[in-house]
Amino acid sequence: MKHMEETEQELQKMVGDLWRAGPYKFILSNAQKAAPGHAAPEQKYRRIVLNRLETCWQAEKYTEKQVFHENLPEDRVEAYLRAALSAGFRQCNAWDGEWEYIIRISKSKKVSGQRKRAAQAPKEKQAHNRKKHYILEEGTVIPPLQDMGIFTAEGKVVRSMYDKYRQINRFVELIDDEIGSLPKDRPISVIDFGCGKSYLTFVLYYYLVKRKGLDVQITGLDLKADVIERCNRAAGKYGYEGLHFEPGDISGYDCPSPVDMVISLHACDTATDYALYNAVRWKAKLIFSVPCCQHELNRQMKHEELSILSRYGIVQERTAALMTDAVRGNLLTACGYRTQLLEFVDLSHTPKNILIRAVRTVIPKAVKEEARREVEELKQTFGFRPTLDELLFPDA
Repeated sequence: MKHMEETEQELQKMVGDLWRAGPYKFILSNAQKAAPGHAAPEQKYRRIVLNRLETCWQAEKYTEKQVFHENLPEDRVEAYLRAALSAGFRQCNAWDGEWEYIIRISKSKKVSGQRKRAAQAPKEKQAHNRKKHYILEEGTVIPPLQDMGIFTAEGKVVRSMYDKYRQINRFVELIDDEIGSLPKDRPISVIDFGCGKSYLTFVLYYYLVKRKGLDVQITGLDLKADVIERCNRAAGKYGYEGLHFEPGDISGYDCPSPVDMVISLHACDTATDYALYNAVRWKAKLIFSVPCCQHELNRQMKHEELSILSRYGIVQERTAALMTDAVRGNLLTACGYRTQLLEFVDLSHTPKNILIRAVRTVIPKAVKEEARREVEELKQTFGFRPTLDELLFPDA
């Protein structure tokens, strides 16, 4: 039963992410036949095509011999997709002009998602450009985005900063998907390791407090005194009373109170491992980490039978970086976290595009043991000694 609930949650998140990407066309297919007398309303159709029109969406619903049409207001389409996939459609394809998105549900109820360049996307029924569903809407006055030069004084996106605007929205969306699991009976405590200039920290505080109405206390840590001073001045300027910054070492910081969320963005090399270790040690409910400059396993990587991976420097570097994040993901799973490695920003903008999202939950013992076993096998194969492994399992 728990597995079914987790599968349904994963499906609903995928649909939400897909809708926010702003497609103009959806095709629901591979309909599962329902038992007689138990069919949901949409299960009598073998295929449903959703097209965006000028003022609404139109659903074309196909039976074996007929097609029926229904117009839907835009605010009903996301729920319509969720219901259709939960009711029995096993595949959803969508297009936004540049990408094709695919959600598949296997017979065993496993959910998978894919995104690929659209070789020949279906044409829109009408030529018009609908704005994508960004969580930080253009036209809203958001002081940190204005000071970053992303928004004008009127809340419009500066054309040259549009990619950065998309990246920030993606970051907030990935956090927004999980904030429902945070405590509601006390202030939410967030630690941001290596906050730097804290652009994303300010935006996240704005969203959680000003938009979601949550009681949040965010502490930003950095080693540079001038950065800390500048960030505290900015927090005062914006009136963000629950946001403060202090000097702190990522490896030795000891938090005096319970921590609900840990953020670590672009902490270099093993600094990410110390941030993850502290998050696990504090039993943080949510972890969000974008690793950077992953040199450790690249230096250690040795295997004669797989020398092709180390023959070319750039191949070894990227292979080691991906292995590093895979190891981190497995180790977090072994510590009781539902862990995902997600695309943070398109690879064309930066190679540092993986975000580790981990949610503390109940993980079956067999799953945790398998995650540890896979790490041990990788260590033996390549001679690795990952820092996070030694921190979390010093006696192994």
